[in-house]
Amino acid sequence: MTQERIHRINELARKKKSVGLTPEETAEQAVLRKEYLAAIRESLEAQLDNVYFQEPDGSQTKLKKKGE
Repeated sequence: MTQERIHRINELARKKKSVGLTPEETAEQAVLRKEYLAAIRESLEAQLDNVYFQEPDGSQTKLKKKGE
């Protein structure tokens, strides 16, 4: 997600509070929000892929996904 897209999300949010959005802008805002949330989830998942637990015996166990 580029900084320009984040600025556009914020711009649309400010406009929605003050003046209101056109149907086209509402659709654009929805698409941008979905992209933003996908980027956040991807970043978090990549971060969690590098998490290890230190066991009492000194070994390290990789964090597993739910259901694995």
